[in-house]
Amino acid sequence: MKLAQKIGQFVGMGGERSAPPPRYTALADGLILTDSHAEAWYVLGSSNTDLMSEQARDAELDQAIGALSHTLSGMDCHLRVLWSPLHAADYQSEAETMFCAGDWQRWAALRVRRLEQIGLPSRHLLLGVRLTERTGAAQSAGRRAQEGMGIGSPTVSNRELAKLDANMRRLGRRLQSSPWKAQPASVEMLAWMISREQHRATPIPAAPRGQITGAQLATLTRGRILPYPDHLRVVGADGKVAAWVATLTMTGFPEEMTVPGSGEWLRVLSEINYVPEPEDGDDDPDALILPVSPEASIRFKVQNKRDAIKTVDDARRAAKEQRRSAARHSAEDPGRDIAETEDTMADLTRDMRRDDVTLVEDHPRLIVTSTTSLADLRARIDAVVDFYGGIGIFVDPAEDEQRELWLETQPGDQLRIPDLGHKRDVTALAGSWFWGGARVGDDEGPIAGYLTGSTPGPFRNDVTGGSDRGDATTTAYVGRSGRGKSTAVMLSTLDAAFRGAFTMALDFKGDLGGLTVAAAEFGLPSRLVETGARYAGFADLFVLLSGEASERAQIEVPAQLGIALPPHLRARGAETPIQKAVNAVVAEGQPATWRVIEHLRADSDPLAREAGDALFELAQTGVGAPFMGRPTSETIPLRPEPGVWVVQMPGLSLPDLETDREDWNVSQRLSVALMHSMLAFGVVTAGRKDLRGLRKLVAVPEVHVLTATREGSAFLSYVARVGRALGTSLLLDTQDPESLARLTGVVEQLTTVAGFQLTTPAQQDALAELLGLPVGPHTRALIRSVGLLPDGEIRHGHCIIRDRRDQAATVQWDIPSWELKQLLDTSPKAAAESGDGAVSMDKVTA
Repeated sequence: MKLAQKIGQFVGMGGERSAPPPRYTALADGLILTDSHAEAWYVLGSSNTDLMSEQARDAELDQAIGALSHTLSGMDCHLRVLWSPLHAADYQSEAETMFCAGDWQRWAALRVRRLEQIGLPSRHLLLGVRLTERTGAAQSAGRRAQEGMGIGSPTVSNRELAKLDANMRRLGRRLQSSPWKAQPASVEMLAWMISREQHRATPIPAAPRGQITGAQLATLTRGRILPYPDHLRVVGADGKVAAWVATLTMTGFPEEMTVPGSGEWLRVLSEINYVPEPEDGDDDPDALILPVSPEASIRFKVQNKRDAIKTVDDARRAAKEQRRSAARHSAEDPGRDIAETEDTMADLTRDMRRDDVTLVEDHPRLIVTSTTSLADLRARIDAVVDFYGGIGIFVDPAEDEQRELWLETQPGDQLRIPDLGHKRDVTALAGSWFWGGARVGDDEGPIAGYLTGSTPGPFRNDVTGGSDRGDATTTAYVGRSGRGKSTAVMLSTLDAAFRGAFTMALDFKGDLGGLTVAAAEFGLPSRLVETGARYAGFADLFVLLSGEASERAQIEVPAQLGIALPPHLRARGAETPIQKAVNAVVAEGQPATWRVIEHLRADSDPLAREAGDALFELAQTGVGAPFMGRPTSETIPLRPEPGVWVVQMPGLSLPDLETDREDWNVSQRLSVALMHSMLAFGVVTAGRKDLRGLRKLVAVPEVHVLTATREGSAFLSYVARVGRALGTSLLLDTQDPESLARLTGVVEQLTTVAGFQLTTPAQQDALAELLGLPVGPHTRALIRSVGLLPDGEIRHGHCIIRDRRDQAATVQWDIPSWELKQLLDTSPKAAAESGDGAVSMDKVTA
């Protein structure tokens, strides 16, 4: 080594620090080629770890340690944790293929504005692995000189590219079986990763042959970076500063870190917040706390076990020699640190020989960026330093080395400051859980809220998507009253209606009237019908079971009237004249239940007349009129057509399973008979062949009203079991998870469960089983605390979601505007409120 190089390294200016920036030669799917080497790049998947059981976490951590120790052993690796803003406008484009009914454009635009307001970032995990060296430094310099004189070309031969592609995919197949489920990064993703550092709105060049080379590649790095002692300034195309960037080093870690807990030092990146300088006129308390969203760049190399054991054993021997040397001199005390080092190295050597453990040398860097001002950047840096200081990790702003550190974080570059690294157990890197976080919901479909776990993101919920996937079609919202279940049902029903579905809500409480108001506001066909003489005949089975189901009505109507009939008349055989009257009315044409009653009253048979008179009087009641009363001018019969139907039946008195039919009182008989209409309509509509292509959703809030009866339980089990084949989805809302858990046919068909707050241990345990969470004190505490703000106030719409993949995470249901919130909530308190802007169910933003 020349004397100048030695002096340069001594003062921190030589060696890797002074290496030139990377010069990109080509990008292809999964590959970045520079003039000196080639790298394979993969997109890593995320695991849902927030609510993962301890056993599952331990198993996944062991798999990650194994992937690091074996698959990546001896390779130069580069891990990037990046954030990108959610492009809300993309949802508007997606809506064109998702919605088809009503004023869906305005509905989608409402959600787009809300997404823009809360600004949910998306996390991207990328792993680069150096595959091979391409040329020597002299050859690279010579080629650059030739190209500068116009006599060279930076193209990559097809043969070389094919060989590198094969190596990349071979390694990728091994990483795909790891917990990260690695996939080759697309050329567009790699181009975005490189170009984003310039903070210019340059479109990503097209890659018609799967490659980006030449002038297209040069545009990705066309920018200007101005180095300062403690930060860099990125200059935009207009000559003004577009961003202020600082790269921080993590210089010290505790001797021991716990997992779960402080040891997850990469998973917690999304949890770092700061308080920006308030702008003039900005009095929104939610704007006072914003996420920092620091990014991470970790270059690491895992030693093979033999070399790692030798390194640890050398350290043990050195400590042992120091101890013996001290004992031979007058001090005779080797010092506690030396003794502990010897013992620790001995234990580590034993563990490495027995277990799948080795050493890794890693160089963690954090990149903090502000597009606002230098003061804002420094506020973000202080927040990062303070946050990590609270868990015992020292973060240093690294003054006077910002240029070198920033270059080091770029893909295709190299380790430039090797002295700011750590050599430690590979568990320390795997235990950072860089791939951990929160993930739940459908991959496609309407956005209904956002994740509130350790990684932000939108929550998608498509309650009618089960049939399209060939999956079950039942969804359940479970929890205490007043926690946002009914509002979540209404939002899900509206999304389904905009998808062109026939949606029917059986409203036992009578508080879903706002659903039809909101549907009408957005141009959806909607009807609200209630019990009472005003809507007499809307649930007449002769009308509901029309078309190919008309023959079914000839059987269902006598059964329904038999339920409503007084027991003493049924005991005398009144069901026979009722069937006779039904047959006669059907034969006359234009059948209706009220015509059957009139036919009975005019019959010469005294028993028939007595039955007809009894049914006529019952038809004058508020519960009897809907299914056997004579229609009025306001009667709107239910039709299996796309739109929103809300059937309000408050105050039904349904008997429980233990009450014998002969002991039912008048109110119970009429309630069961009315429910018979709705259940028969639901079953027949779900099974009609001419409606198989129509999306159908039956929403049942307060489902415990149904589960208390045999007929209701049978109806729920039938729709749940055949829903996939018939294109019918079932949406349940209940306060009683225990009664729901007893319906085996329903529970087996559940694809999504939303668990809201519950307070009693028995109900909490039942909900834990529905959510797939371990039953115990920890889960009970979690269910009790969900839906509460730090000060103990209610956080409406906050719940735990278990999706079709059995992933669980906390989610906030979100109403995209104040106006929609007012439409869905028809309470007097809500009507008296006024305001504008977007709010979630409890005005809590992400």
